[in-house]
Amino acid sequence: MGDLLITNARLLDPQGGLDAPGGLLVRDGRILDLGPSLGVPEGAVVVDADGACLAPGLIDLRAALGEPGAEHRETIASAAQAAASGGITTLCALPDTDPPLDDPALISFVIRKGEATGSLTILPYGAATAGCAGKDLSEFGLLKEAGAVAFTDGQRAIGNARTMRLALSYARAFGSFVVQHPEEPALAAGGAATEGERATRMGLPGIPPAAESMLVARDIALARLTRGHVHFAHVSTAAALDLIRAAKAEGLAVTCDTAPPYFDLNETAIGEYRTYAKLSPPLRDEADRLAVLAALADGTIDAVASDHQPRDADDKRLPFAQAEPGGAGLATLLAVTLAQVHGGALGLLDALALLTSRPAALLGLQAGRLAKGAPADLVLFHPERGWRVEAGKLPGKAQNTPFDGRALEGKVLGTWKAGRRVFG
Repeated sequence: MGDLLITNARLLDPQGGLDAPGGLLVRDGRILDLGPSLGVPEGAVVVDADGACLAPGLIDLRAALGEPGAEHRETIASAAQAAASGGITTLCALPDTDPPLDDPALISFVIRKGEATGSLTILPYGAATAGCAGKDLSEFGLLKEAGAVAFTDGQRAIGNARTMRLALSYARAFGSFVVQHPEEPALAAGGAATEGERATRMGLPGIPPAAESMLVARDIALARLTRGHVHFAHVSTAAALDLIRAAKAEGLAVTCDTAPPYFDLNETAIGEYRTYAKLSPPLRDEADRLAVLAALADGTIDAVASDHQPRDADDKRLPFAQAEPGGAGLATLLAVTLAQVHGGALGLLDALALLTSRPAALLGLQAGRLAKGAPADLVLFHPERGWRVEAGKLPGKAQNTPFDGRALEGKVLGTWKAGRRVFG
């Protein structure tokens, strides 16, 4: 593969604080040089960015894939297609598949399937417990050796305190961490929407917001006890974020992410029993949405993840209480995050850091930056170009987007993986 030169770009590197016009030169899959005035090597492929933004490829900290076991919902190939359209070049896959990723051979299988796409690095999480059943711990050492980046039971909370204590201790011993779905299982059981006036009026079984903060409080106490690292996924309430903020100030190994629905939508989006907006955790009230935005701005939240959860039509064409929770999020991750830049809640580099350099730092990756020698995983996007989300017309299999009908600004024009164009 020859050299690639992208010219006339607005270079954006959150890690280095770079926001300047210039070009970027790629050789052998890595960034050879970048800056305001680069020469054109003989035989190089030249791409004129025409003033669009060139940033590191996005690193998605949390996505469910249908494969293995639910290929009718999503395959690794279809997820890679959707990811490339959204500028995502690295993705952390949840282990609660069928079978679950509690075996080193399955970890290796998912990594190889990601490599086979040519467009997406898949970093699988290992199942924290055997079968993601919440009882016996998996073989952390063997899973990590096979390539697991951390440990979680995916969409299921580790509800037993003793099991979570052991998981944090074992993960610490292997230089890793545990990702928790922060929802107290007994309080959340059977719920379909956030408990309150709206759920009552709609006749829906409620999940109290305290189900999130209760488990966060417990696991912070366990992190203090074990000196292990706990990461809370898709945090959605002010109370939980206050606890995480205080834990960080104390110096505990506590991190967290959220997902676009929790800062872009509130519980009114479930409207007339819109099952596409049925998520786990459920959408919250406006005060919680604003608290999530504030936590993005003040650095409490470490990353924005797609929280991609593919569902097919049969999962969603059911009464609201019976419909499966989850929303597709790969193709919309960048644009919905940029909506907060347009709205003034976040600066552009700060927003991009939540999608690139900060998740890279959490995972210990070389990706997520524009720097000489870094992988040439790149996204070119126009921050003001508008488009509308339409379920049924998204790339990939999964069409169950909670943003259906949403007008967005921020369009991906091109995605490169190791210097090879994979979208646009």
